[in-house]
Amino acid sequence: MSQMLKSSGAMAAATMTSRVLGMVRVMVYATFMGNGPVASAFTLAFMVPNLFRRLLGEGALTAAFIPIFKQKEIHEGKDEMWRTANVVISGVIVAAGAITALAIVGISTALYFGQFSSETMLMLRLLRFMFPYMLLVCVAAVLIGMANARGHFFVPALGSVMLNMVMIASVLLLAPLMGVTLEQQIFGLAIGVVVAGFAQMVFQLPSLSKEGYRYQWVSPWRDATVRDVVRKMISGSIGVAAFQINVLVTQGFVFLVDDTKTINSTFDYAVRLMELPQGIFGVSLATFLLPTLSGLVAEKKFTEFQSTLKQGLSYLSFSNMIAAAVSLALAEPIVRLLFEHGKFGPDATDRVARALMCLAPGLLLFSTNNILARAFFALNDSKTPMKISVFCLALNLVFAVYLVQQYREAGLATANTISAMFNTGLLFFALRRKLKRLEMQGLISNVMALIGIATVAGGVASFVFRYWDQHVGHDGLYARLGAVFVPGIIAGVIYWLLALAARVPAAMEVTGLVRRKLGR
Repeated sequence: MSQMLKSSGAMAAATMTSRVLGMVRVMVYATFMGNGPVASAFTLAFMVPNLFRRLLGEGALTAAFIPIFKQKEIHEGKDEMWRTANVVISGVIVAAGAITALAIVGISTALYFGQFSSETMLMLRLLRFMFPYMLLVCVAAVLIGMANARGHFFVPALGSVMLNMVMIASVLLLAPLMGVTLEQQIFGLAIGVVVAGFAQMVFQLPSLSKEGYRYQWVSPWRDATVRDVVRKMISGSIGVAAFQINVLVTQGFVFLVDDTKTINSTFDYAVRLMELPQGIFGVSLATFLLPTLSGLVAEKKFTEFQSTLKQGLSYLSFSNMIAAAVSLALAEPIVRLLFEHGKFGPDATDRVARALMCLAPGLLLFSTNNILARAFFALNDSKTPMKISVFCLALNLVFAVYLVQQYREAGLATANTISAMFNTGLLFFALRRKLKRLEMQGLISNVMALIGIATVAGGVASFVFRYWDQHVGHDGLYARLGAVFVPGIIAGVIYWLLALAARVPAAMEVTGLVRRKLGR
């Protein structure tokens, strides 16, 4: 049984716990603030420091650092490996601390001298509160990368559980203490973000301590390793996180042009729903693949590099295709079940569901881009995904400007999906040129088969939901649960059985792993 499947599956279990708890957090947020102007201000403000979590915690810093960390271990031993970790962490503290300080001073200056709308003023004040989160997640990102490179995936992934627990507590316990209006209470969530970042960072230390790691300050000035990491990280920050950067740029544009100030928060709820399946296996698999592919490159095993990448994309296609089909077919009942409470009403449900339906076809594309960018990082090439992502970022902005005026959050989602399609195609083309020979024929035939199977499963889910809604309705918790899980489970079983009948390799391997677990 593939070690990739076992390791990424174990990490997926931890990630699933975190993502499900993260979805609970979003549900609490939706009930607390709905999708109005205050929610949009918080969404955009949190998006800036949270982008650094995506870029660093799941992206460029670890993607640049892990290959070097692994090479030091293989070629120079553990002492140099730990020294490399310490000098990089020291550099992160200096750089991220300086950026955080400059950002807070700049925001404070803008608030003092600038003339802004009340929504923009609120957004900037929230951003000033939350920006220190950046420093904390930068350090946490290096610690998580070190643990992953040492073969620990489950416990580091649970760090996000701590983050979500603290953020949920901030809504329930801290927000009521901040005042009586939503504009005052929202600052409790901002403070909770910073506390959550600290909790996630501290959570990583015990497992690394058992490995023998002890932090010591090492001057990062003029250090060759730091220069190498920074050079790769700057270019790669765009390459790995094209989707997140697209979201930030387009949402910033929307916040400026949207008179109602509701598109930002509406679209963000759809993005959170899309990130649940993407994170459970896509991010877990990508996290496992980076140190694995980096080790193969360090040992010059390029045949194994290609087969490992192909296998990872096969697993990704199998897991993400059904998630995309179900999200497309059951967008409305999913949003209604999870979010339609408190200040989140039926109109918000309709709008978020439309955005989710436009994002769903891009689920596999978003996850594939994440993995292909890591393949380039393992090959010590951060410039190629950067160039491709810059082009696709500009393309996404053009699509967004054209579509958002007429279709609002649905247009924003469509722009992201179209640009992700271009991103995937260009990354595959560039990787084929770089490796001279990239055998993906078996993968392509499997993906085409899965598209057909997922279409059938999604059609069944849509039919069963319509039947349920006509005969049972959606009033009450049990009716809403049934509207999601009855058609969803039926579609999942049909998808799995049809994939086995078509002898899709990923389906057969996953089935074998499940049988072994049940046998034990």
